[in-house]
Amino acid sequence: MSETSSIAAGIQAGEKYYGLKLREFWRLSLENPEAFWSEIADNIVWFEKWDKVLEWNPPFARWFVGGVLNASYNALDANLKKGLKNKVAIFWEGEEGATRSLTYYQLWKEVNKFANVLKKLGVKRGDRVTIYLPMIPELIIAMHACARIGAIHSVVFSGFSAMALADRINDAEAKVLVTADGMYRRGKVISLKSTADEAVNQAKSIEKIIVVKRAGMADVPMTNGRDYWWDELMKEAEPYCEPEPMQSTDPLFILYTSGTTGKPKGVVHSTGGYLVWAWASLKWAFDLQPDDIWWCTADLGWITGHSYIGYGPFLHGLTQIMYDGAPDYPAPDRWWEIIERYGVTAFYTAPTAIRMFMKLGDEWVRKHDLSTLRILGSVGEPINPEAWKWFHGVVGGGRCPVIDTYWQTETGGFVITPAAGIELVPLKPGSATFPLPGIHVEIVNDNGEPAKPFERGYLIILAPWPGMFMTLWRDPERYKEIYWSRFKPNEKLDFKIKPPAIYFTGDYAMKDDEGYIWMLGRVDDVIKVAGHRIGTAELESAFIGHPAVAEAAAVGKPHPIKGEAIVSFIVLKSGYEPSEDLKKDLVAWIRKTIGPVATPDELYFVSTLPKTRSGKIMRRVLKAVVAGGTLGDISTLEDATSVEEAKKAVEMLRKAMEEGGS
Repeated sequence: MSETSSIAAGIQAGEKYYGLKLREFWRLSLENPEAFWSEIADNIVWFEKWDKVLEWNPPFARWFVGGVLNASYNALDANLKKGLKNKVAIFWEGEEGATRSLTYYQLWKEVNKFANVLKKLGVKRGDRVTIYLPMIPELIIAMHACARIGAIHSVVFSGFSAMALADRINDAEAKVLVTADGMYRRGKVISLKSTADEAVNQAKSIEKIIVVKRAGMADVPMTNGRDYWWDELMKEAEPYCEPEPMQSTDPLFILYTSGTTGKPKGVVHSTGGYLVWAWASLKWAFDLQPDDIWWCTADLGWITGHSYIGYGPFLHGLTQIMYDGAPDYPAPDRWWEIIERYGVTAFYTAPTAIRMFMKLGDEWVRKHDLSTLRILGSVGEPINPEAWKWFHGVVGGGRCPVIDTYWQTETGGFVITPAAGIELVPLKPGSATFPLPGIHVEIVNDNGEPAKPFERGYLIILAPWPGMFMTLWRDPERYKEIYWSRFKPNEKLDFKIKPPAIYFTGDYAMKDDEGYIWMLGRVDDVIKVAGHRIGTAELESAFIGHPAVAEAAAVGKPHPIKGEAIVSFIVLKSGYEPSEDLKKDLVAWIRKTIGPVATPDELYFVSTLPKTRSGKIMRRVLKAVVAGGTLGDISTLEDATSVEEAKKAVEMLRKAMEEGGS
């Protein structure tokens, strides 16, 4: 057996690779990708094997061409055949205290029935179904039911407004919308059906709406002939639906991603390549074992939820936690209580959540026995070293490695991360470490040439990988323009796979003198001060390095001389109080850690930052506050009072300045 074959066979048997260096494993994946990925893909159940591993016509890649499979079959039927019928697939908990558990068999039954519901309503292979649900098992059931019959699902985050939902429905031309009567958030019931109705008024492609009774709301408006209750349809549904044989290159789902402006981009992921990457990346990064209890705290409205709740864990036959609610409600220890009660072993969350809990204090964590945890993970944005150390030391008890993952909606799964399932490299707080096998990255300067150690540059990928998205929905030209046109191949870059092409991630990064990769934030999250480009991630990380700071957000505002001025919003740790002396100390800290060019013109103390419900800071909202502009859509905000607090802080300082104060 070849070295590549023996490695893949080891993966198939669930073995670790002690003594095999990650870099050597990586080399094998790029020097003979066809043989390498053939071995890895054998971990997925295929109805028919592929004719060709990779068809590469830059920038379009087709993986496992000719292969036939079904995503729902791989996630559910395959586990039943492995004897996991009675194993719990999902432990679900609602904010209000409701709990449910679904075995693999129970989940399989629900998926089959809902697949038949969709078919009875006229949904066919290739049709699009939009899913607008809170974090309840019905969301996963709907996704897998779509996959079972060959429909393309488009999950829209339940915090999005009617306009945002309508935009996504219209672009996909979805035939059916699956939603709920309402959802819980911090003890309140929020109507989803009314938002869905408002969206459908602007989206003419929707023929049917299916409504889950989540909140038990009274007087839910239902349009006769168009709207149906989920539970009533399920009562009449046939118990088994034959899984549709799908080509590996058929779309599995569309997931919309958007920047600060412009039309949302419909990222299209394949079936075969995506499933192979979801299986491999989760195994390689977290080294998950059959008895692990996995909890990824993301929402299924984002790619993290798709890959590492909706598909990846089921491909490994895992038991996972699903929580529908705020992380700190009704008390700041809600998450830690869940971890203790279910015996979570692998916990994956966002730096913004970690910093929030840091601010709340260690005592909320220490109230609970978290000794079952063996591995931690971070996702969503670069994690600053202070948050990494707190997560590792307080939550992980100093014994759990922190798997910091870098990836995007477009990549389908992790691309840079410590690979605990291959060989865990020494960790550096704040670094995502090295690329996974199959990922050929480089950091380049403005000329597209390799950057020097510690020199900030642009992160690019030089070879196709199975998890990469196929295109943008019905917009291949935009796909080429946004992702593949920024840099041209040159002789200073070592292309392992020909013909050469360069995928531009849109992120800043740097390598240290040992080759570790450090993510520095989005290229478009940059403040231009007097010709100097300063990343918001770099600024915020510097602020959080100060012992008094729990969280920070930095934005730019127009300045007549410098172009942009830096405005910072600071959340202090428990035990620290806002003061002019502390403000001066923080300014001095930034001048010392980054340089005088990064000196903030304005600095505000607030108790909370405006964030989405997935934990990302809404910097555009803060920019609108400091510039006096319109806020735009803030329906995804976790707590709208954070915006009012920021406004008040800005107004108070400006009033004081007008009156001659400081």
